[in-house]
Amino acid sequence: MIQIIASVLGSRYDRLGDELRDLAQAGVDAVQWDVMDGHFVPNLTFGAGVVAACREVVDLPYEAHLMIEDPDRWSLDYLEAGCETVIVHAETTDDLARSLGMIRSAGGRAGVALNPGTGLDALAGAIELIDLLVVMTVEPGFGGQGYIAEMEPKINAARGLLDAAGNSAPIEVDGGIKAHNIAGPYAAGAEHFISGSGILAHPDGKTAAVAELRAALA
Repeated sequence: MIQIIASVLGSRYDRLGDELRDLAQAGVDAVQWDVMDGHFVPNLTFGAGVVAACREVVDLPYEAHLMIEDPDRWSLDYLEAGCETVIVHAETTDDLARSLGMIRSAGGRAGVALNPGTGLDALAGAIELIDLLVVMTVEPGFGGQGYIAEMEPKINAARGLLDAAGNSAPIEVDGGIKAHNIAGPYAAGAEHFISGSGILAHPDGKTAAVAELRAALA
C-alpha cells in the first residue's frame, strides 16, 4: 500500500506541535522522526522524550529512523515513546537479526535501513525478521539533499530479494523525494516514500505538496 510519510527533520522546532497538526491536515500517512546522535551522522536530533511529548498531538503512525551507533541501547525507548516502527541501520549493528528481533519482541515493527553504499548482502540472516526495508536515496545525516536515482536498481533488487524469501515487507525510500522524481522509485518497487523538504518547504504549502506527490503516483 502506497504511503506518503513526512520527515519532521526540517520542521520548525519552536512550533513542532503545529507542524505535526499541519502535516496531519495535509493528508500524510505517517510521520518519521530522524534520530541522529552526532556520531554515526554529524547532526544531533530528537531524543525519545521529544517524541513522547508529541505522541498525542496527532493520530498518525510514528516511525523512528535511528541514525545512531548502538541502536539496541535506544530502540525500545522509541517504542515506549509511541513509535510503532523503529528502523535501525545495518551499518550500526554487529547482529542485525538480534536488533530486529528485539524490536519485534517488544511489539514493534522492525525496519532496517541501508546507506547508498551498503549492499543487500548486509541483510543476510535477517530477511525473515524485516517488517520494513528502507533504501536510502541520499547519504544520511542532512535534509534537503538531492535524490540519487542510481539507487533504483538497488530498490528493484531488494524487492526481488524479499519476494524470493516470501517476505512481503514494503520498501521505503528516504532522501530527496519530490513530485518530479517519485515515479522512479515507485516503478522500481518502493511503496513508502519519505519526504522532508519536499513537503515542509513546498512553496504552495504542505497540502499542495502531498497532493502533488500522490498525483505523481496515480
